[in-house]
Amino acid sequence: MRAARLNLYDLTRTDLQALFLRWEFSPVHAVRLWNYLYLALAASFDEMPELPAKVRARLSAETSIGTLAVALETDSSDGFTRKYLLTLADGEKIETVLMRFSGRVTACVSSQVGCAMGCVFCATGQMGYTRHLTPGEIVAQAVHVARALKLVTPHPSHVTPRREAPPPRLRNVVLMGMGEPLHNYDAVMHAIDILRDSSGLAVAAERITLSTVGVVPGILRLAAEQRPSHLAVSLHAATQEERVALVPVAKKWPLDELMAACRTYSEQTGRKIFYEWTLIEGKNDTPEHARAVGRLLRGLPAQVNLIPLNPTVGYAGTPTHTEAAKRFQKILADEFQLPSTVRQRRGIDIAAGCGQLAVAN
Repeated sequence: MRAARLNLYDLTRTDLQALFLRWEFSPVHAVRLWNYLYLALAASFDEMPELPAKVRARLSAETSIGTLAVALETDSSDGFTRKYLLTLADGEKIETVLMRFSGRVTACVSSQVGCAMGCVFCATGQMGYTRHLTPGEIVAQAVHVARALKLVTPHPSHVTPRREAPPPRLRNVVLMGMGEPLHNYDAVMHAIDILRDSSGLAVAAERITLSTVGVVPGILRLAAEQRPSHLAVSLHAATQEERVALVPVAKKWPLDELMAACRTYSEQTGRKIFYEWTLIEGKNDTPEHARAVGRLLRGLPAQVNLIPLNPTVGYAGTPTHTEAAKRFQKILADEFQLPSTVRQRRGIDIAAGCGQLAVAN
């Protein structure tokens, strides 16, 4: 059986240089290949004319550019969100979302096919777990979004700008798509190292956020390794009983253990954590719930991201009303001096919102 070809998106710049050294090719060619992959965003070796023919021949024989095929592309009526259903080499599929905001573009990428955490209101959790993604499959999603942005025409044809504006650039990556990033820790961190490389996509550490449902060993490992990216913790409830009802994995890592890990993380890194709270009408959106959050997070460097529930087929809950969200936010601010934001909803009509990503069986 023929060995699988090496996915070039799996390699850091140092890995790529080591490969060319083993092949006895000039390191100059490794630099050129890296630039083709992450600056020119080339999708084939035919798009790399500055590489000698013998280099391209060996690359073609032994490696691949892990570009992901688009099975479906859907635009939201909000005009700012596009969702891609991408096909992996083994035929499995994942979803990736491009989101435009004022002054920035964000890629929401997946870290697994499915998810093993089983959060009851999350479409990915409802579909179950299939497998981890490789570093290259994670990186390929960001490259896909960057390539899509490169193809965008900066101005409508009927507008004549005084000076041609550059195309928008991918600046933010959030690992909030399908899967639990800390369940696939090594591959996710390897991918982040590639995304952060200043000679490549150059996504700054402060513009990368990974979201965990509360995998305590992963949080502690992040703290020990002093990883500089942002951490978001999906909380959703302020008591163990209520959290288990929404987040079954809380049986394995109870709320008190999770909060102890979060305190350790903030103490060792000096970084605040973004605590995510999905607002479900009648479940966790009352003033009593807001005060419970305030007490739970008192003394911690924290910000609360309030996310009105996005609908999924497998969960009957409804999103909280705007008035309840504002009241919740006001209690956090006035009584606990705890900053919070209400998440701007994007792509809900195409199931591209938080908790909506899934692949139909």
